[in-house]
Amino acid sequence: MRHKRSATPIEEPVINITPLIDVVFVVLIMFILIAPLVDKEGVELARGGEGEAREVKETSPIALVVKKNSDLLLNRTQVTMEELPLRLKQIKETYPQAVPQLFHDKLAPFGTYQEVKLAMEFAGFQEMELVLEPPSQTQ
Repeated sequence: MRHKRSATPIEEPVINITPLIDVVFVVLIMFILIAPLVDKEGVELARGGEGEAREVKETSPIALVVKKNSDLLLNRTQVTMEELPLRLKQIKETYPQAVPQLFHDKLAPFGTYQEVKLAMEFAGFQEMELVLEPPSQTQ
């Protein structure tokens, strides 16, 4: 008795990925259509919760205000971006333990924040406090 071998080979299971490709193309088209509508001009900062809010020190020795037109006020004295690093370095020598407070207007360009941050790092400050809503007398 001989066993007959079947002449028909066993078929491999086939996975149909056509619907997956269709979904990927639909998502890609949605990204292409939505991408130009995304606002890339600024970064929206999140507001801290009520329990997370810290009190702003009114008598901080270092207060830097950035106005919406990128004007800088260092301790209520107008300074330029070029002289800011040296002025901050002098203040750092006077108040080595102080943490500067930055009052940055929401409408000021983000590039101004970056330049101010670099100036503070150049002066030797390791940290700064970013105050989102400055007191009325510092504006």
